[in-house]
This record gives sequence, C-alpha cells and structure tokens, in this order.
Amino acid sequence: MVVEEETFPIDARGLGTVQPLNTVSLRSRIDGAIDELYFREGQTVSAGDLLLHLDDRAYEAALDQALAKKTQDEATLHNLELDLDRITRLAEKAYATQQQLSAQQASVAAAKALLQADDAAIETARVQLSYAEIRAPITGRIGFRQVDVGNIVRSSDQVAILTIVQVDPVVVVFSLPEKYVDDVRKSFADETSVVRVLDREREQPLAQGRLTVIDNQVDATTGMIRLKAEFANADGALWPGRSVTATLHLRDLEKVPIVPASAVQRGQDGLYAWIVDAEGKARIRPVGLLAEAGDRAAIGSGVRPGEKIVVFGQYRLSEGVPVDAHDASAPTTASNAGTTP
Repeated sequence: MVVEEETFPIDARGLGTVQPLNTVSLRSRIDGAIDELYFREGQTVSAGDLLLHLDDRAYEAALDQALAKKTQDEATLHNLELDLDRITRLAEKAYATQQQLSAQQASVAAAKALLQADDAAIETARVQLSYAEIRAPITGRIGFRQVDVGNIVRSSDQVAILTIVQVDPVVVVFSLPEKYVDDVRKSFADETSVVRVLDREREQPLAQGRLTVIDNQVDATTGMIRLKAEFANADGALWPGRSVTATLHLRDLEKVPIVPASAVQRGQDGLYAWIVDAEGKARIRPVGLLAEAGDRAAIGSGVRPGEKIVVFGQYRLSEGVPVDAHDASAPTTASNAGTTP
C-alpha cells in the first residue's frame, strides 16, 4: 500500500460502568399506613408526581387542634387588649396604679407571643400533613417497590419504599492508566474531551458524550485515574449497572504517515517495515511508532508519504530482493500478494 499522510486521533480506552445521574431512595417522613399507590414498578415519573398517600387522619386532627388553639388564644388576646384599654384610661385619671397598667401590658404581650407560637404549631401541623403525600423529587425511572397498600411505614425505617434513578442524562464512570493524566487534563481544559461508549462484548457504538469529572487523585494501588462522562440517553441504550468500554479522545496527530498495523513488524532490534523502492526491490526500514489504533498505525520515522509499504507476505522477503508487488486494495489472491520472482 502507498503510505498516506493523514490526521491520526489519539484515544485512550478503559472499562466503565453506567450509573444514574441521580439516585433517590424514598422514605416516609412520618408514621402511617399506606392508603393508595399511584405508580407502577418500572414506570418513568416526572418531578412532583404523586407516588403514594398515607393515612393522614391523625395529622388532619392535629392541624384542626392547632387552628382551634389559635382561635382560643385570639379571643383571650382580644379580651386582654380591652382590659388594657380600660386600665390605661383609668390610670390617666389616677384610678388605677402604674403597677396594674404594667401587669396588663405584660399580659397582652404574653398573649401575642402565644399567638406566634400557635402560628408555628399550625405550620408544623401543615408540614406534617403534607408528608402524607409522597411525591417524586426528580424525573426518573422507578425500580421495585418494597411495600404494598396497607403496610405501615415509619420515619425510622431503614428500607426505602422505592428508588428513583435519573437515566437521561446518564453518566459512565471509567478508569484509565495514570500515564494519560496530563493528556486527559489538557483535553478537559480545552473542552475537546469527547467520550464514546461501546458495548463491552460486541464493540458496538452506544453513545457519544463529554467528560465532566476527573477524580482528584490517582489510585495508588492500581495506578488508575477515575473519570466520569455524561451522555444523553433518550433511547435508554445506557442502562444503569451495564459494563461498557469508554474511549476518550485525547488529541490529534496532524499530517503524519499512516500505514496498516500489519505493515509494522517486530524484531530483535525493534520495530521495522518493508518498503518497495523505485526499482521494485524490498528494503527493510527501522520505524518509530507514534500510536496505534485498531488496524492503523501512525509512524514517526522510517517511512515517508508516497512510499510503497508491504502489508502482507513479509516472511518471504529479504533485503534487496526484487518483488512483484500488488496493490493490497485491489482484488487479488492471497498467494500473489508480496511474492518473489
């Protein structure tokens, strides 16, 4: 094949796991029996949707009691204010002492403070009553529920009633060797950090996203750095807990010689390749490998664009031997590729 000069992308690949962007485990803030469920297992819900309702009769009664207590204290305050008005007029004519006036003023102030306490008690009762309705705090998918209608739930329960996971967008957490840290940081700072996710078994593309988090330290035990990338997941291809292969684009090598990976051979003295010169003779060349990905290799030294490089049949060659070279991209039989006369 003829050596071509192209742009060669440098990527780093690591194993990762799909995780929800957010996970919420719902528990009750009050004690009570479940009256009604308004969701199905596996259902996608929106933030604010009503999920279940608890028996709230005791909390309604507590609210009514707090409201009644305030009404009672308002009547008491009204009566104390009338007495204060009368004592004030009497004190102005010296028919009441200053002590009586001060005592009545203190009683009115205490009654007003009691009303403030009543307002706080009413607000507390309303909040407690509102907890009887459990709503979705985020948009996401519901998993298995742990309780049924009629069960009593308590605020002290450790087991969640249900769990909601946000899967659009979704994140993938993966790891790369520490040797890539500098390249990863530069790519992240340049906002060119494109991450592609592949199926771990079949190597099929699943999604493309962007790098969002670099861990604050390298794991000293494994020598790996953890990364997090975010992906749109409208089609649900990235399922939480799924194992995937993540490929992070680091940078591009501009205008470098590109050859098939099969052209690069490994010997005792290092890497080399076979070149067919202008006279049709095989020449061995030491080469410097910049990077390799799949079936392509970027060469740093040893070959130049436009030269013919041998990609098959190298085992038949020796230095200076004339060869009948065939274009590897043209239809031909394997026995004719790279044969010697």
